Amino acid sequence: MSTSERLGDAAAAPDAAAEARARAKRQAQRRAGLLRQTLRWHWISAAICLIGMLLFAITGITLNHAGSIPATPRVTERTAELPADLLALAQGAEADEAALPEPVRAWIGEALKVRLPADVAPEWSPGEAYLALPRPGGDAWLSLDTEAGEVIYERTDRGVVAYLNDLHKGRNTGVAWMWFLDIFAIGCVVFCVTGLILLQLHSHARRSTWPLVGAGLIIPLLLALLFIH
Repeated sequence: MSTSERLGDAAAAPDAAAEARARAKRQAQRRAGLLRQTLRWHWISAAICLIGMLLFAITGITLNHAGSIPATPRVTERTAELPADLLALAQGAEADEAALPEPVRAWIGEALKVRLPADVAPEWSPGEAYLALPRPGGDAWLSLDTEAGEVIYERTDRGVVAYLNDLHKGRNTGVAWMWFLDIFAIGCVVFCVTGLILLQLHSHARRSTWPLVGAGLIIPLLLALLFIH
């Protein structure tokens, strides 16, 4: 090898080392940036989902042991008599099998202290309008006698535990709660995915990380395959 070639190799060696250091520095910066972003999304999703996750965890236990939790339904009944002018409106709606007129709905709501959702259509039968009013943690219905004008409202309340269980299942909870469940589920997905990324970033210092993650997958899978028929 000539003297000029040896000098060229000697000059290239520091350049290669500097490039390697620069590349390592860029990788470290990208890793730090990923860690910061992941931590940010992780704590934000944790804060948003915290109360919901506690609610769903507790109601998961109560649903799993629903048969062992006693409940005494409480039934409330209210009655009223529809004024003649409003009764005529109700009879006209019965003839067309239409929704109850708004004045009739408003009077019933005020007289019986009940909210009649506008999207609940009555079930018409000769001489009667029946409205099913299911609700979380109980049930309710309203009957209007279109001949005599008698209005009967009955509500069944099965207690706080039944109410929370129905919130967990989204049973008879309406559109607003449905949207909350969807947003909450997305937040939980973000929380879990960012947690998985954090596990990956720190797994080199914690050897038990992936065995524990694998156990979290294998244990429920084996239980489902072996004990659920």
